[in-house]
Amino acid sequence: MGQLEGKVAIITGGASGLGAADARMFVREGAKVVITDIQEALGQSVAKSLPNTFFIAHDVRDEAQWQRVVDFTVKEFGGLDILVNNAGLVRFANVEDCTLEDFRLQNQVMVEGSFLGCKTAIPEIAKRGGGSIINMASVAARKGIGIIPAYSAAKGAIIAMSRSVAVHCQEQGYNIRVNSVVPGAHDTPMTQQALSQLSTDEAGLDQMQDQGQGKPEDVANLVLFLASDLSKQITGTEMVIDNGETMQ
Repeated sequence: MGQLEGKVAIITGGASGLGAADARMFVREGAKVVITDIQEALGQSVAKSLPNTFFIAHDVRDEAQWQRVVDFTVKEFGGLDILVNNAGLVRFANVEDCTLEDFRLQNQVMVEGSFLGCKTAIPEIAKRGGGSIINMASVAARKGIGIIPAYSAAKGAIIAMSRSVAVHCQEQGYNIRVNSVVPGAHDTPMTQQALSQLSTDEAGLDQMQDQGQGKPEDVANLVLFLASDLSKQITGTEMVIDNGETMQ
């Protein structure tokens, strides 16, 4: 019996990278999954390759779209147990060059998107007697990387917000665990974007150069643990998976 047998999950940003790895891991462990993304062709491809999986085109900044995703999931699978707020993007520009438009976009997608996901999913997860919400952060929230101030701000906000949501769920007796995952460098399209756009001596790329990148499946294993009942005593914390990038 898989660790997620009988569970139902929504994974945003599920068309590629960490989100797609999470979807494959969840299905392998018995879950029924709805993946969402703005990358429709890639998302449909992932969903078609997996049993018990649907794809929905979804802009996580839109509250009405969030309600549509949650309603579809409940109608199709009978409920909701797990939410993985994974959708994200990065625009490279230091604080002097970053436009207010780009700063707002990154925070809208990652912070507001995660907020709307929690807000919309919590009532349905509570109806099932509890479950798990996993919000994707980054080591950029823990170390200074000059070229991504907006991304760093968004990921830092996700960590702080996750603690607040975890406290709320406990206060309400929902039995919903809320945690954030803090990955370092892993081999994803976002990491490849960084490698292609930034010079090799850019501060913040040292971990990839010195110790290499992890695989998306490495992060998916941690997300699986947090989604499963094995983590039933873990809430309101951030779990770092960075091959020692932030240990010094």
